[in-house]
Amino acid sequence: MGDEDSLFGKASRALGWSLVNTAAARLGTLAIGIALARLLGPKEFGVFAVAMVALLAVLSFHELGVSLAIVRWPGDPREIAPTVATISVASSVVIYAGCYLGAPAFASAMGAPAATGVIRLLTLSVVVSGLVAVPAALLQRGFRQDRKMLADQVNNWGGAVVSIALAATGTGAMSLAIGRLVGATASALLLVKASPEPLRFGFDVEKARALLRFGLPLAGSSVVVFAVATVDQLVVGNVLGATALGFYVLAFNLSNWPVTMFSQPVRSVAPAAFARLQHDPPKLRGAFLSTLGLLAGLTLPICLLLSGAAQPLIRLVYGSQWGPAADALQWLAILGGLRIMFELMYDYFVVLAQSRAVFTIQLIWLVVLTPALVAGARLWGIPGVGAAHVAVAALVVLPLYLWELHRDEISVTSVLARLAPPALVAAAVGLAAVAAHLAIPLDLIALGVAGTVALAAIALFFHRTRGTLSGLRTLEGADAGSA
Repeated sequence: MGDEDSLFGKASRALGWSLVNTAAARLGTLAIGIALARLLGPKEFGVFAVAMVALLAVLSFHELGVSLAIVRWPGDPREIAPTVATISVASSVVIYAGCYLGAPAFASAMGAPAATGVIRLLTLSVVVSGLVAVPAALLQRGFRQDRKMLADQVNNWGGAVVSIALAATGTGAMSLAIGRLVGATASALLLVKASPEPLRFGFDVEKARALLRFGLPLAGSSVVVFAVATVDQLVVGNVLGATALGFYVLAFNLSNWPVTMFSQPVRSVAPAAFARLQHDPPKLRGAFLSTLGLLAGLTLPICLLLSGAAQPLIRLVYGSQWGPAADALQWLAILGGLRIMFELMYDYFVVLAQSRAVFTIQLIWLVVLTPALVAGARLWGIPGVGAAHVAVAALVVLPLYLWELHRDEISVTSVLARLAPPALVAAAVGLAAVAAHLAIPLDLIALGVAGTVALAAIALFFHRTRGTLSGLRTLEGADAGSA
């Protein structure tokens, strides 16, 4: 099999398109977020954050986990696509009805009763997402991130233009909800058009049972994953109020930048690539370890850069009124680095159909995390919430993931050998960023120095580990040759 049709060739091209897509989207989102933060202020930003928590909650399980079955289905995905589409849309409509009815209670519990209308409008995106679950999954299975890129950019920029225009006229948090819904609808139309198969509905009872057996444990796990990612915002809103939530959400969004910029493109390709190596467990384990090391080398230094340079970054970019967000960002950026590693491990176990192991880890994480966050919020405000997050992730969750990998014959030593070098490089970058901030009074210059150190460290790391990528090519080449 030639390289043009090989798994690595397809995955490499898909990853390249996904990186370009994500980079454009994240840079655009960053610029848009800066404009909206300055236009709205912490309080209105907090109201919208309440609605986003509700939306992300239902998006984590709205199609009952069945769309991922298309990505890893061993046969022709057209066999199950109509049934998946029916389940996705039906469940999404039912869930939206629950969102509409429950919006007032949820908004009050989050300390922002004014968010009720925003929640009801924004969560309409759930129905839109249910409609395009199958087209999006088919594009992912076929490594057609190039086709997905246009839809994502229309979603990002189209929605942003609407949001900024409305925010400038004083529409407040509702401007963000309207923009999001407009962007999602336009993107959905493009995804349906770009899909390799037309959107069809149908229902096969036997296939539905098989899909739900696969999807429901995964959906349950996704709900817990969502809860782990957003219970902090629930705690901040309930304990500290909407304004504090605005500060916290801004910090969380910034800390999430490396996750969405680098981890999500890899995650859009890795499950399909891992799935095609299921027949050869040693190659699959080797591909996982190589991907883990490369991802850590790219993202951990950036996360520690954000942590060390939090104060000058917030002041320069968002203005002094957002200063309290920096106290949370110092911790949340470290958490972002840990989350990137956990997400790749999550995808690995999903490909192995070990959804229960993932669910167990996430459930323990949630049970331990919730009281820790409440204690952190009451003792130290939003920095305490961030510190509690990092402590639980490092001391509880990481050992659990390492144990599950050990059970799958991936030793703790081999994982740490891949993670230790980039972690040391990242620590040096973080210390350099702190030193630059303390020694240089001008924020722009301090950030420039810290950023230069981070880029140099990443370049040096990849120069020293350039053989790893060649190893992945060799690994895939052997796989292609045996096909």
